[in-house]
Amino acid sequence: MYRFLLSRQWVILTLVGLVLIPVMIKLGYWQFHRHQHKVAQNALIARSLADDPVPVTTLAAPGRELPRRDMWRTVTATGTYDTAHEVVVRQRTAADEQSIGYYVVTPLVLGDGRGVLINRGWVSAGNDLTKFPDVPAAPRGKVTVTGRMMADETTAASGIKDTKGLPARQVMLINSAEQAKRTGRPMLGGYIEQTTPKPAGNTPEPVPEPDHDSIGPHMAYAIQWWLFAAAVPVGWLVLVRRERRDRAAAAKEAQEAREAGATAAAGDGGRTAEPAGSGETEAAGDEAAPAPATP
Repeated sequence: MYRFLLSRQWVILTLVGLVLIPVMIKLGYWQFHRHQHKVAQNALIARSLADDPVPVTTLAAPGRELPRRDMWRTVTATGTYDTAHEVVVRQRTAADEQSIGYYVVTPLVLGDGRGVLINRGWVSAGNDLTKFPDVPAAPRGKVTVTGRMMADETTAASGIKDTKGLPARQVMLINSAEQAKRTGRPMLGGYIEQTTPKPAGNTPEPVPEPDHDSIGPHMAYAIQWWLFAAAVPVGWLVLVRRERRDRAAAAKEAQEAREAGATAAAGDGGRTAEPAGSGETEAAGDEAAPAPATP
């Protein structure tokens, strides 16, 4: 009855189903873990933004990688801007998430001579990408900057290629180690996304606060993959039952056709024998009849 399952077509179909089930389950867990990561990150951002500001030197030091637990912490830094070593970061998006331009990154020299990178905000790219853009001047004299502490950008973490040979004072990544080489000054690890002083007049557009409300579609995707995995054996059973029903119906039709053919053949044989018997009877009657008298 189920011998058809040993056919090449059904063996291949069954093997494909057996491969798809664990793959789909794994993809579901991958999306579920991404959901968990997003939820944890949202909680970390919310907690970090709510904490009281601390001096940047309590979290960062030259050559020190910023721990994840300190990401987005509000910090303060007091010093003077080193505009001679100001750079712009290419291919960055404005708050509208559509306009492409530059981030303006300026070193702030602290009282002890060390520096910290300040992302002062976004400016338009303009028409000529080979020239340094028109950047609003940084404040002169001693200033106190408040902002969100961020880790150094790397290609591995951001996916942004660190392209070489760019125009002067243009970079692809915000990285304290690279800027320390350019300035010859020790730089605290990481950088600060400036939030205050608030921009007034012609200043870079502030980097918006990171989103920590949405959780994305990852949980929905995980459920979809798991439903797909459950649908594979169900679909296989449906196909098996349909194949069995179709084969049984075909076998029944073939049996009925054979029986009808046998019945028809038997009926044709009976009708052919009857005339032969009638002829013999008539012949016998003719022989028994007396010959007519001769006058």
